[in-house]
Amino acid sequence: MNPDDKKNESLASVVERITESLDSMSKGQKAIANYILSNYETAAYMTAAKLGEVTGVSESTVVRFSMELGYEGYPHFQKALQEELKVKLTSVQRLNAASRFSDDASIVKSIIQADLDSLKYTYENLDEDAFSSAVEMILNAKKIYIMGLRSSSPLSSFMHFYMTPLFDDVRHIHSNSANEVFEQILPIGPGDVMIGISFPRYSTRTIQSMQYARSRGASVIVITDKADTPMTEHANISLFARSDMASFVDSLTAPLSLINALLVALGMHRKSHIEESFEALEKLWKEYKVYDTGKDRDITSEESKEENT
Repeated sequence: MNPDDKKNESLASVVERITESLDSMSKGQKAIANYILSNYETAAYMTAAKLGEVTGVSESTVVRFSMELGYEGYPHFQKALQEELKVKLTSVQRLNAASRFSDDASIVKSIIQADLDSLKYTYENLDEDAFSSAVEMILNAKKIYIMGLRSSSPLSSFMHFYMTPLFDDVRHIHSNSANEVFEQILPIGPGDVMIGISFPRYSTRTIQSMQYARSRGASVIVITDKADTPMTEHANISLFARSDMASFVDSLTAPLSLINALLVALGMHRKSHIEESFEALEKLWKEYKVYDTGKDRDITSEESKEENT
């Protein structure tokens, strides 16, 4: 296959490109290809020099290998392979990918650096118009449905917790059972908004629910990692935050930051509403001692001293 033809096949996976080109590869390139196909969860995180070392070829051969597959260079090829792994790897394979870390110190530094890189990428590629449109759509909604399942469940729970004081009718869809999910979103209709949150591996239930919401005339806002995924097929507005795979754990630092920004923006528009809500809540929290103010400890301590004397 001609490299120029491969560049046009944007939907072809890395593994598909390698498999289709295998017969026409040189001996050295076949060694690289076979290693990647057998060990792709670890190969995706190897430098070109390291991949060349384990396959018995030069670093330049590895670079040419990636370019002949239609990529601009090895970093572009490596990133594409890593993106593909986020969707396709099982939890066990993700765990095996963590073997690239040498010790605890390298783990903490690598993970924090990866989160910093994700935040930077999300910041630099933020679609401000889409963000503003999402804020406006939510502000004008009759009812708001928030859905994030499996590893995205903490994100949807966090969003629901802070959206509740902002709006009168916010519903959190939080079941992995197909029947229960559709029972919860059954009433959705025109004027309502569904916020679907999912990152690799994407939740089928969330995708199906967004499709149902659109079929009922509701608007859909998606929070996910990139445009060319099933998550965006039924979205009116898509907001993107980079998510990386940290071994078996999904790193959701950047998505949480994006959700924080969305909540703050909504809060500024609903300032008078939440002031009333928070005043009422503060009275309840104080009455039922929901939060530790320090005073309760002081009183208890004084009472204890009096009893002891």
